Amino acid sequence: MSERPSQSILEALPPATLLETGNQRLIRGGVACMHDVETVREYVGYENQHQRRLWVLRMLADRAATLRDTDAEDTVPRRQTHNP
Repeated sequence: MSERPSQSILEALPPATLLETGNQRLIRGGVACMHDVETVREYVGYENQHQRRLWVLRMLADRAATLRDTDAEDTVPRRQTHNP
């Protein structure tokens, strides 16, 4: 069985490691490497229980919204137009 696409970010930078750093670039890069909403939720849960930094929570919320939008675009059937 294959792993979730973001499984490697969870292994390489678990929430405690990624979010406890003071390095904003590292956090931004880590968030960009999240490819599913479930992974983002794990990091949101950790941040909510610990530092509750609004900029981090906002970034995670934006990432989750982007992922949901991408998923919605992938599942909506596209109309094909026929050019005569």
